[in-house]
Amino acid sequence: MAKSKRGLGRGLGAILGEVGESYENSLHADNDSLLVLELNIENIKPNPYQPRKNFDESALQELSDSIKEHGLLQPVVVCEDRYGEYILIAGERRLRASKLAGMESIRAILADIKFDKMRELALIENIQREELNPIELALSYQELLNEYNITHEELSQKIKKSRVQITNTLRLLNLEKFVQDYIMEGKLTQGHAKILITLSPDEQRIATDSIIGQKLTVRESEMLIRNIKTQNSIDEDRHPKMINKSHVDRELLHSVLTELLKQNFKANLRNNRLYVEFNQNVEIVDFLKKIQFKA
Repeated sequence: MAKSKRGLGRGLGAILGEVGESYENSLHADNDSLLVLELNIENIKPNPYQPRKNFDESALQELSDSIKEHGLLQPVVVCEDRYGEYILIAGERRLRASKLAGMESIRAILADIKFDKMRELALIENIQREELNPIELALSYQELLNEYNITHEELSQKIKKSRVQITNTLRLLNLEKFVQDYIMEGKLTQGHAKILITLSPDEQRIATDSIIGQKLTVRESEMLIRNIKTQNSIDEDRHPKMINKSHVDRELLHSVLTELLKQNFKANLRNNRLYVEFNQNVEIVDFLKKIQFKA
């Protein structure tokens, strides 16, 4: 039986809009509102469904310094679970930065939200606020599509992102795991990722090592990938039998390539052939001195 479609909730924007309005009202009220609380930081638990895994340490430090100087300008948002404990809904960067600043308590808005909506709200918050890296964003899209059994077009309408952007972002999940890890670490941009998708797993490894080792721009990477594809096509036409019968250890070749790139040599790998480019005699001499690599 096909999985029935479930509708996405009102979304974080609508909920936070109402909460924000109540907060503004409380600032001008004669009596204290129970909606805005001063909570011990240690009593606020993180959202277990938070899709964001990576936080920029330097940006957190800047926010922490700002909080020390000016205080927290915008409260975090929490809800209460069935055990009476406070769970963070929005504002993880503010919470982390406040901890870094040595704050013992933090202002928090208590929202009337059911705990079973936490995953959806966490996903939508980060998508709408554009706080996820490309892989985290793709995983969030995929989770919403699977959870609610909706199409790319329907998701587009719900989260106000273009269908093309959603589809292209989801394609990043077809990349090899090591490429995805580099994207999450910020060593590759989404621009690099888009052109790497067209490559085979082996070609992705070759191109990625070259891009990172030589710090290539997206445009330079496009030229590299065109060269890889062209050369592979020529080699396959000239030596189809030799390529098919090769028993060369590709991982060993990749390790040698990585070492060469670390040593700042211009090198690439094509169909079990390792190419090193020299522009001056001194480079050849330097290469011969460093040729003993630990494979």
